[in-house]
Amino acid sequence: MGGEENDMEIEGGMGMGMERERSGASSSSSSLSVREPLLLSRRITNNTSQLAIVGANVCPIESLDYEIIENDLFKQDWRSRTKTEIFQYIFLKWTLALLIGLSTGLVGLFNNLAVENIAGFKLLLTNNFMLKDKYYQAFGAYAGCNMVLAIAASVLCAYIAPAAAGSGIPEVKAYLNGIDAHSILAPSTLFVKIFGSIFGVAAGFVVGKEGPMVHTGACVASLLGQGGSRKYRLTWKWLRYFKNDRDRRDLITCGAAAGVAAAFRAPVGGVLFALEEAASWWRSALLWRTFFTTAVVAVVLRVFMVFCRSGKCGLFGEGGLIMFDVNSAKPTYSIPDLLAVIFLGVIGGIFGSLYNYLVDKVLRSYSIINERGPSLKVLLAITISFLTSCCSYGLPWLSQCIPCPTNLGDQCPTIGRSGNYKNFQCPPNHYNDLASLFMTTNDDAIRNLFSSGSDKEFHLSTLMVFFAAIYCLGIVTYGIAVPSGLFIPVILAGASYGRLLGILLGSISDLDAGLFALLGAASFLGGTMRMTVSLCVILLELTNDLLMLPLVMLVLLISKTVADSFNKGVYDQIVKMKGLPYMEAHAEPYMRHLVASDVVSSSLVTFSGVEKVGTILYALKITRHNGFPVIDEPPFSDAPELCGLVLRSHLLVLLKGKKFTRQRVMTGSDMMKRFKAHDFAKAGSGKGLKLEDLDIKEEEMEMYVDLHPITNSSPYTVVETMSLAKAALLFREVGLRHLLVVPKTPGRPPIVGILTRHDFMPEHILGLYPHFGPHK
Repeated sequence: MGGEENDMEIEGGMGMGMERERSGASSSSSSLSVREPLLLSRRITNNTSQLAIVGANVCPIESLDYEIIENDLFKQDWRSRTKTEIFQYIFLKWTLALLIGLSTGLVGLFNNLAVENIAGFKLLLTNNFMLKDKYYQAFGAYAGCNMVLAIAASVLCAYIAPAAAGSGIPEVKAYLNGIDAHSILAPSTLFVKIFGSIFGVAAGFVVGKEGPMVHTGACVASLLGQGGSRKYRLTWKWLRYFKNDRDRRDLITCGAAAGVAAAFRAPVGGVLFALEEAASWWRSALLWRTFFTTAVVAVVLRVFMVFCRSGKCGLFGEGGLIMFDVNSAKPTYSIPDLLAVIFLGVIGGIFGSLYNYLVDKVLRSYSIINERGPSLKVLLAITISFLTSCCSYGLPWLSQCIPCPTNLGDQCPTIGRSGNYKNFQCPPNHYNDLASLFMTTNDDAIRNLFSSGSDKEFHLSTLMVFFAAIYCLGIVTYGIAVPSGLFIPVILAGASYGRLLGILLGSISDLDAGLFALLGAASFLGGTMRMTVSLCVILLELTNDLLMLPLVMLVLLISKTVADSFNKGVYDQIVKMKGLPYMEAHAEPYMRHLVASDVVSSSLVTFSGVEKVGTILYALKITRHNGFPVIDEPPFSDAPELCGLVLRSHLLVLLKGKKFTRQRVMTGSDMMKRFKAHDFAKAGSGKGLKLEDLDIKEEEMEMYVDLHPITNSSPYTVVETMSLAKAALLFREVGLRHLLVVPKTPGRPPIVGILTRHDFMPEHILGLYPHFGPHK
């Protein structure tokens, strides 16, 4: 219980505007010559706050206050907490974890039901025209349905919530690193993410609903963890405990894990995904809570799966929630098989790094179109939709009709919307193998590729054409104004070349072609996303085949190693390209040659312990700084000394309360009676007090206010001679927003400057010291 109690605090803090002209980006681990993020290359500058691309929209970003603000009000509130209140806090934390699991599980189920039924209707309509030999009408119906769904998805994204475009995983990853933008987890983003993902996947785009489910889970968690709302009269006393960024961060980590669990029915994989890829800070209490959340998701999905098997879910067939079961084939393998697996890993690393490179190029090209307005975003989505429809409907005509296998348990040709054997234009008792992959949902296509014991089911040419089409369509589709995940396109492409290799090695290999498809999917996932442990567990939970563990581990390690020698993972690349100032877990080599005082800002604004109201108001108007050092001077101290750090949002609340005095005296005891800690708590969704809300009269400008009760008296400080590399690690590991730099020698002003997230960004450092740039 001690671990839970230590999390309990009331924090404040509003927006962080870093007075810089540069927009930050994440650091590059492979080279000192840093590639500019998209916003820098477009020369967008802002003197008040940083900008970044969130979804498909440029918006200002701020840092989050993860540090405990230990001022007098907080200490008084902490000391006055009863055991009952501490129990309430812990109980509510677990209750919110339960609600996140339930909500995310239900959203995941709704997504699957909607996609399967909408896509099922579209495919049945097309199939009915095909059976009547009305091929042009069939294409019209197919392409028309796809286009209507694509327009619906892109209009939602372009006009209502541009932040919902794309996967959402880079944005969630950036939020958990300490970067906030109002639109990342807004309710409108949640709404568009759910329905835009349904329409986008049902429209036949080569995208998945798995990435958006992570963003959806994070949005659900953010909504539940807002700490109440005065506007809607949801101000239950217990909810005030969550009016801080620290607790919201924990809940959003649970939400991201729940999203993976709902998308793949992989509860343990969800926890590991949050640990390996999403979260920047982790501890044992959070591990336990995320595991509980994903377990709730698994139970919800299992209950509804049993319900849907009774046929009460419309056209919901074998897709969506049912695992891709490949354990019917026994994985016995020999030395040639291991060599083939190593070859798959190398191929996956090469294809994956090329995929990431091309995705980066396409995203940079699309950003030029996207910034010209929402109408062009919709037009781009319509164009890609028509291209996808032409490929899905046109390419199967290149395939030959194959006689149905004898002694087959499945129906051939398949009647209805799902199955391995699509009739398409073929005569009776024949099927079109390429149509069996294209004219179906993505989940069913994966199931067909993973199917075991049927080497002759797909021709080599079919798998080559399908791989080339999916590889290219996946690249050009990611980046349009539609919620789009990368998992499914990558699994499809990887499974197709894996099965291709399995068929080629059929005579000398003991492994089934379906198992090679699984290993191919693993190799491509490792090559693009660079995750190892979480991907391994997700794939094993997805396929229900624990015997493949050694081979999956081997192929993931090889593909990641090969791909890392070319470029970074796809999510890291997108975070950097969007201009999100992500703090890496390691310091850049050139940071060892610099000290903390080399990069601090020269424009330092400080306040006295008892400061004139007009001085505070003027500083708040001319700067957008979020934190201000407070210096005690005589007569309140023998010599100037650092009292601590006061936050902008706390100053606004203090000025709003108007507890001013005409004399320059300390009034701490009166302030403690007038204010409570929760008065300074952070408002939900950025709805905090603004400078324009203050009404300070002329005579009040000459009065004084005591800042001691709201000053964080124990901020993190470093000496000015500390290496920048060491300071960067401290900043990231503790989750700071401000790091105060103090002088090494006495007799100087008590503070040299403040390090913020921006000061650690490569663009800022290499701008100050360009001679570090060209050399490795």
